[in-house]
Amino acid sequence: MVERNRNADMILRFTIRQLEYLVAVGEFGSVTEAAERVNVSAPSISAAISQLEREFGITLFVRRHAHGLSLTQAGHSFVAQARQILSEANKLNALSNELTGQVRGPLHVACLVTFAQTVIPPVRRAFADTFPDVEFFQYERDHALIIEGLRMARFDIALSYDLDVPADMEFHELAVLPPYAVLPEDHPLASRTELDLQELAPQPMILLDLPHSSAYFMSLFRNADLSPRVIERTRDMSVMRAMVANHLGYSIANIRPVSSHALSGDKLAFVPLSGGLRPMRMGILAMRGLSSPLVVRRFIDFCSGQLRTMSGMQLPIPNARLDEEKGSS
Repeated sequence: MVERNRNADMILRFTIRQLEYLVAVGEFGSVTEAAERVNVSAPSISAAISQLEREFGITLFVRRHAHGLSLTQAGHSFVAQARQILSEANKLNALSNELTGQVRGPLHVACLVTFAQTVIPPVRRAFADTFPDVEFFQYERDHALIIEGLRMARFDIALSYDLDVPADMEFHELAVLPPYAVLPEDHPLASRTELDLQELAPQPMILLDLPHSSAYFMSLFRNADLSPRVIERTRDMSVMRAMVANHLGYSIANIRPVSSHALSGDKLAFVPLSGGLRPMRMGILAMRGLSSPLVVRRFIDFCSGQLRTMSGMQLPIPNARLDEEKGSS
């Protein structure tokens, strides 16, 4: 009986919040970055980790000056178990929401870095205004890290493209995004209503060189038996736009921001491409076969409506299919 009570006391010596801090530090390898992500002070994170180590008598992290924290072998096991406990705790929140019909609790949303700056801020602002009891966590990642994060249950869902979707995931289409040329405002072709790739191929190109996105852009030329004259590559949309605005070349993109100016202040022109080129399809990525919590289903619904109002997007949204997959609630 004494031993059983001692074990019960041990269970009460850590909190869900401490486990959240542990997982955050394990993911980012830095107390500072973890503190920013979970929106608490760095000393609070450090104190929680130290308390867990004292209570269990195990070193969870190796502290290396100027190199952050590295998980020990025991730390890897503890973080993995902590993720499972947090997942089960989230199921209680989800069950409560289902029973009461309230949309609340944490929502972890990853977004492809290619369009995160354009899509996430307005969607998050509007969603938070509509559902103020939801704790919204956003993550900007490339496609590979999004897939990894969904499989590790670090993200509930992700906003991404329909490129190379794994068999264990499902894609809910939200927007169809045809490609367009990005040109300086005073470029000789900027006043055209549409452009053919053959007209662009001989000119210098600034390639937005992100995984999957760059392959898509290059495939547009390859399928037309053309080879673009790529003179520079960048992984940053803002850098690409600034380089184009400064007459270093043209580029191709699928997301058109509301502003037609680069950060340098120079104005850009956006000209649709002709020839029935394959568009990008933006949508929600989620693990296949999982029952989505109410907060996730509401976010999908919300994105379906919100993206309709954003500039430069064609939005044939399959509402009937989404309703069938989400269920009636």
